[in-house]
Amino acid sequence: MAPMDKPDHNILEQQVKDVIQDLFQVMVQVSTYDAAGRPSREVLANELQTLSNSLRTVHGTASAQFETGPRVPELLVSYVENGRNPDIYTREFVERVRRMNQLARGKMRAFAAFRDVLAAQINAAMPELRDDVRRVLDATGGDVPLPDVVGTGEEDRKVGGGSTAAAASGAAAASAMDGPPDGVGRSGTGAVAGSATQSAG
Repeated sequence: MAPMDKPDHNILEQQVKDVIQDLFQVMVQVSTYDAAGRPSREVLANELQTLSNSLRTVHGTASAQFETGPRVPELLVSYVENGRNPDIYTREFVERVRRMNQLARGKMRAFAAFRDVLAAQINAAMPELRDDVRRVLDATGGDVPLPDVVGTGEEDRKVGGGSTAAAASGAAAASAMDGPPDGVGRSGTGAVAGSATQSAG
């Protein structure tokens, strides 16, 4: 589609002049209007129709100019109307955009740091959610190493208790295989020998 040509400034000026002229004609007809005379009514109706056509033409030209021409911010127009320098608007706009950019960047970094800390804490407290945490980090651009967690404190206590019980049972078995202590063995042997001597006598 070929671009629409920009309307000439002279054409716009002439159209506005036509609207002003039509308004003047309507004012004249209203001031000399005769309610009883039919010609006055028809002339006034024709002038109003001409004014409507002129306004429609100006609106169409202005719409084409707005679509194809540069769009000037209303705030900048108000600066010029109030006699202020347009460069002030440009400088304030750049400073406002810079502040907003810095604020948004700070928020992004804060949320990224919070995401990394939260991911590490969840991985340490609930290892079963490690895959979910990794999936969220990959989706949000996080790159935090998640170390493998061996077990929780309760599992470690269970493992420690089992080791203690196994060590105690092993020590008991070893002492049973070695025989009773020396004192117990000697007293037992003396008692058996004494009973055997009395039986023989």
